[in-house]
Amino acid sequence: MKGIFKHQIFLMKLGLGLYKSLLTERNFKFARQAGATHLVVQLVDYIKGGDNPSLMRNYNDGWGITENEGKLWSYDYLSSLKKQIESHGLTLEAIENFDPSHWYDILLDGPKKERQMEDLKTIIRNVGKAGIPIMGYYFSLAGVWGWSPSESGRGGAKSVEFVLDNIDPDTPIPEGMVWNMVYNTDKSANTVSEVSREEIWQRYAYFLKEIIPVAEECGVMMAAHPDDPPVPRLRGTARLFYLTSEYEKLLGVVDSPSNGFELCMGTVQEMADGDIYTLLDKYLRLNKIGYIHFRNVKGKVPHYREVFVDEGDIDMIKALGILKKNSYNGVLIPDHTPEMSCDAAWHAGMAYALGYMKGAMQALQI
Repeated sequence: MKGIFKHQIFLMKLGLGLYKSLLTERNFKFARQAGATHLVVQLVDYIKGGDNPSLMRNYNDGWGITENEGKLWSYDYLSSLKKQIESHGLTLEAIENFDPSHWYDILLDGPKKERQMEDLKTIIRNVGKAGIPIMGYYFSLAGVWGWSPSESGRGGAKSVEFVLDNIDPDTPIPEGMVWNMVYNTDKSANTVSEVSREEIWQRYAYFLKEIIPVAEECGVMMAAHPDDPPVPRLRGTARLFYLTSEYEKLLGVVDSPSNGFELCMGTVQEMADGDIYTLLDKYLRLNKIGYIHFRNVKGKVPHYREVFVDEGDIDMIKALGILKKNSYNGVLIPDHTPEMSCDAAWHAGMAYALGYMKGAMQALQI
């Protein structure tokens, strides 16, 4: 076995996702120490906890407040961040999620949608000019909502659980909120009107037909995240991507190499019809996967829970084999993971996931 890895070529890239509060020198070093070579960054300040962020809180009242309307991500800002990341031997592979204050009326079909669409186009041009190849996004009104923190992980680790019977899916969205973030703090008793499946697909088609030509011109892939929780209706609004068949429909809206998937393995597995292996194989061959959230779950809607990467319903080694067969050369990130019982719960959970991924990739020689 001596020298078995000596001449191998690693096609896949091991990456780490960092929230805005974690974009620090310390965490860039942590990423490299844990074996990551690439980063997927979030520029929306919504996960609480500073340098020790946590998903194990009650976020059903909202992820937070954003006051960035009109404050677009400039080329200088993106270029500076990219250079800072590269100075630590890392590559900035993707940005994940638009700021809700930049596109709330695109989601809500409001009066500012055309102006906000021009803002998004400016952002995409800046992303492309900075040499960042992928923009991940999640087209949803309710966003991520309905999770419950629990000590359901192995050894009592804190994790995320979803039980449909424990929530009311028709709980309305307050006016001034979208994507589970407040963009307008003026108090109002009004709520967002109900939105049908036809309406949400019309809004989404408008977005894609406007943004994809610009992304293609700039060499940026727009990578869509599926709905989590993957239920057909949440907070009085229809969901786009709650089934794999619905998720696949996005490719038919605009035929372009810049129209693709931010494939979250955990979310696809949670879907009632989720077959992660078939979906991976099909769209890897078509080169439609921008990057992958490599995480595991147990159960499906209406009841599932997130687990450590090695203990869920997905055979992660089988999934890596499919990636190897299709010569996938993109990035895998843990996305999120149960928190471990120590002072640095997030970092420990991520280090565990990255170590598993690194070892599996080496064992499979990919």
